[in-house]
Amino acid sequence: MTVRVLLADDQDLVRAGFRIILGSAPGIEVVGEARDGAEAVELTVTRRPDVVVMDIEMPGTGGLEATRRILDPARDRAAVGAPRPAVLVLTTFGRQDYLFEALRAGASGFLLKTATPEELIEAVGVVHRGDALLAPQLTRCVVERALDRTGARPAPVPALATLTDREREVLDRLSLGRSNAEIARDLYLGEATVKTHVSNVLGKLGLRDRTAAVVFAYENGVAVPGGDAPGA
Repeated sequence: MTVRVLLADDQDLVRAGFRIILGSAPGIEVVGEARDGAEAVELTVTRRPDVVVMDIEMPGTGGLEATRRILDPARDRAAVGAPRPAVLVLTTFGRQDYLFEALRAGASGFLLKTATPEELIEAVGVVHRGDALLAPQLTRCVVERALDRTGARPAPVPALATLTDREREVLDRLSLGRSNAEIARDLYLGEATVKTHVSNVLGKLGLRDRTAAVVFAYENGVAVPGGDAPGA
């Protein structure tokens, strides 16, 4: 299956570079390019991409607002004539504030602009498969910064009590941005077993994907800023 990708970035040279990188990868087709967020929203309807590679800082309608519009759960997908794509956000390290808002808007992947071409290609595949990707360098600093702004201790979430001990261990490690392979190594489990546990965690907590699990864990006191998962 070919992965249809839409590029959204206000810099022509950046888009050209991404087009060359992704267009050379087997199984990926670049189906459109947007110079700002408003154009990206429009092209998700006409070009029907599977993945939108989204820059955050663009003139006019930025990538954050575009992500909200594209992934708005209230948006009538039948009316606009397009399924909801996955959004992969590309950003610089210094804008963690934008990243947390993009998480809440529903973006599935976050990658630094310093990533290698191979990492970009892999990231597109990850979010297209329905998984989520958050660059390890960003996971803790993004959520810690968000928590610093709230300062409030969250109320208990009843759904947490439905998790088994093993599922709670998996959630702990999801909060650190770890992959299935890394969780499997930590817990001495097979990757297929970890995948099942992750699916169970997301289902019981009503979460969209792994990235939403990171936000949930920090917002609800499952993960402690500055700490590690037990046994890590």
